This record gives sequence, C-alpha cells and structure tokens, in this order.
Amino acid sequence: MKKWIWITMVLTCAFVFAACADGKDDSAASVNKEDNNDSADLDLVEDNKLPSLTVNLMDGNGKPMGTAELTEEEDALRIMVEAENLPEGSHGFHFHEKGICEAPDFESAGGHFNPTGASHGLDHEDGPHAGDLPNLEVGPDGTVKEEFFVDNLTLLAGEENSLYHEGGTALIIHAEADDGKTQPSGDSGDRIACGVVE
Repeated sequence: MKKWIWITMVLTCAFVFAACADGKDDSAASVNKEDNNDSADLDLVEDNKLPSLTVNLMDGNGKPMGTAELTEEEDALRIMVEAENLPEGSHGFHFHEKGICEAPDFESAGGHFNPTGASHGLDHEDGPHAGDLPNLEVGPDGTVKEEFFVDNLTLLAGEENSLYHEGGTALIIHAEADDGKTQPSGDSGDRIACGVVE
C-alpha cells in the first residue's frame, strides 16, 4: 500500500513539473514572438527607406567614365555625379526619355525626359523639361564632382515625373554647354557619355 502512495506522489510531482515546463516554454515562445515582431518592424522601417540608385556612365567605346548617385530626399532628388576623362569646360547634362545607351552616339536614348510637354531650358520662360539639369563644370584634369538637388524629378514609381516610367530613362553628358534656351536641347552637341537609370 505504501508503494502505491509513493508511486502516486512521484507521478503527481512529475505532472506538476511537466506543467511548469510547458508554461516556461510558452513564456519563451512569447518572448521570441515579441522579438520577431520587433525585427519585422525594423525590416518594415528599412523597407520604407527612400529609394536610391547608382547610374554607371560609359563613353562611346563602352568604357566606364564614372557614376551618378541618385537619392530620393523628402522634397527633392539628389544627384551626385563623379566622372573622369571628359573634356575640360561646361557640358550639358540631361535625363533622356529612353533607358537605352547604344554606343557610340547614344541616339537610342531619345530626346529629353519631358512628361509635361514643357519647352527646353532652365532659362526658358516655358521650361524646363523635367530632364534638364545644370551644366557640368569639368576641370583641367578631365574630372567632375558635383551635387544637384532638383524638385521636378522623382524615383518613386507611378508618379508622372518618375525616372522609372515605362521604357526607362538615361542620363547623358553632352560635348558642349547647354545654353538654357535653344530648342530642343540647348545646342549642347554630341552625346559623349550615357548611363541607364535601372
């Protein structure tokens, strides 16, 4: 009879310990679940970052010339261009309407990106095209490093002035300066560098 009492007590203790262990596991699972939710929230914050991308520029022989970093800011698009092996002086700098850079002349990129049908030129009373940018000023060593902020372009998909429109866009450096008013491209000459926005 005493053996049965001892066996009953041992089994009861075993059930109590098992129940406590299950409770601890649930608690641990609950903590892990909360941690996972925190991670998901952090990922969501990361996913909601404003977009940015790098445009790789090449010359008419397909040789790399530099990059343009495009970053969506709260109220503007930031463009940081850094390039080399360019002729000294001022050079027209524009986004074009097609994301195709076929060497050697880059005519495949089409005209300036102009979703609103404006006139060309930062100095034109009916301008500018969305794709019109300030001239690049290249130094005697053939390099340029400049930063621009433009408020009529975006990387956000679905917007009329998005560089991600159907068919894409390209970033072009021209041989001559853009005079800011001559139609359709500011008399800026040949296209000497091109990069696809992708």
